[in-house]
Amino acid sequence: MTNTQSQHTSDESPRSGPRAGRLDAAGYARNFCDAHPPLTPAQARIESERCYYCFDAPCITACPTGIDIPTFIQRIAQDNLRGAARAILEANPLGGMCARVCPTEVLCEQACVRNRHEDKPVEIGLLQRHATDAHLSEQAAGSGAPLFTRAPSTGRRIAVVGAGPAGLACAHGLARRGHDVVLLDAKPKLGGLNEYGLATYKTAGDFAQREIDWLLSIGGIEPRCDQQLGRDFTLDALLADFDAVFLGLGLAGVNALGIETPPLEGLRAAVDFIAELRQSDPSRVPIGRRVVVIGGGMTAVDAAVQARLLGAEEVTMVYRRGPASLSASEVEVRWAQTNGVTVRHWAKPAAVLGEQGRVTGMRFAATAEQGGRLVETGETFTLAADMVLQAIGQSFVGDPIEEPLDAPVGASIARVGGRIGTDDDGRTSHPRVWAGGDCRHGGRDLTVEAVEHGKRAAVSIDAALRDGTLQTTAPVTIPASTPASLQEVHRG
Repeated sequence: MTNTQSQHTSDESPRSGPRAGRLDAAGYARNFCDAHPPLTPAQARIESERCYYCFDAPCITACPTGIDIPTFIQRIAQDNLRGAARAILEANPLGGMCARVCPTEVLCEQACVRNRHEDKPVEIGLLQRHATDAHLSEQAAGSGAPLFTRAPSTGRRIAVVGAGPAGLACAHGLARRGHDVVLLDAKPKLGGLNEYGLATYKTAGDFAQREIDWLLSIGGIEPRCDQQLGRDFTLDALLADFDAVFLGLGLAGVNALGIETPPLEGLRAAVDFIAELRQSDPSRVPIGRRVVVIGGGMTAVDAAVQARLLGAEEVTMVYRRGPASLSASEVEVRWAQTNGVTVRHWAKPAAVLGEQGRVTGMRFAATAEQGGRLVETGETFTLAADMVLQAIGQSFVGDPIEEPLDAPVGASIARVGGRIGTDDDGRTSHPRVWAGGDCRHGGRDLTVEAVEHGKRAAVSIDAALRDGTLQTTAPVTIPASTPASLQEVHRG
């Protein structure tokens, strides 16, 4: 993809601020199409034949959802796309989205044994997309039998709060087992991060909603949008009406810069910028000529690249530490640089600059690491900007679950490290409440891991419903420590 340069009028002032319509229609269409085209059938067959089909495949272990990767790739080689899709979606019901957004370069593809013999692993992500896209297209066209059918109704009802990857996976797993699920979300659309938090070019063609349509087709899931915990209902009310509750609340808070942030035009959160772009015609989204993005994660990369694609002349990502500490993957950082984004390290925000109600730049303090601590060197520099996007991470907003519950347990949901504490299967300190995804303590903030959280919680809830342990009034003991295996990769 090549960035189309912005079309400025000759009298545009450098202080005119962000505005929409910097490109022509062809420029927007070109810049916001699918960033990475899918494999053709011939390419998929050739790539699938590169797989060794390992019996003890390390790529399976590296996949948080445990997809049987050699099996699905072998089925692609046999031209059995339905069988390949089944192997994927059995383990990961959001396998199509994960094929697009997973950092495969540090998960399954990094573990591929091809890396021992040559530079290039099997392109597992693209092959996974090839199989899942084929099945979703078949289902959308009304041809072919469903891959999964719902078990006979159990008459049990579960509330799933949050329709992001964790909530969707949990709802699907419970519905498959015959339970009735009410899926509540604060947004107008289902999807959570998949719908509102990813770069448009990663999920072109409204893919997030296509995948959700497939997922809901299992039956037994009732979506209720524009319903927010703490505003439209309480956790106590859910516990009174439902047999169990799953919380997939995500991270609703945006971390502050740690300096004064006056209300200036052009200063905004990167997550809001990304969400607006996902829900709007790109030509209607204002963008500055000079954009500064503060942060070093995947959100920062998505915001920076899309700023360039909208027509910004200069985009600079600024991160407080060195390249080795970036939470965005090397592939994502290279993608940003390929699209004309400048990445600067060892600098932290010192002041937001503005005039006449508009942001005009950022002053940064140079940093260094001394004795394992980040310190300021005393040097400063300024970057001119008419738009500054904050992408320094998000935080869990736990207000809706802070109040003590009226249930016999008589306590609010336990927190660990600022997020919801759970056991390995997602069960919280309350015996009828589970949690998963980014709101759960100990995860890696990955879409694919959120799916695994939801999937495992569905199994745990089903088991508790069937063996009678759901009715216990004893609080569940939550471990205070986090398994080391869950402390490696962060989205940003």
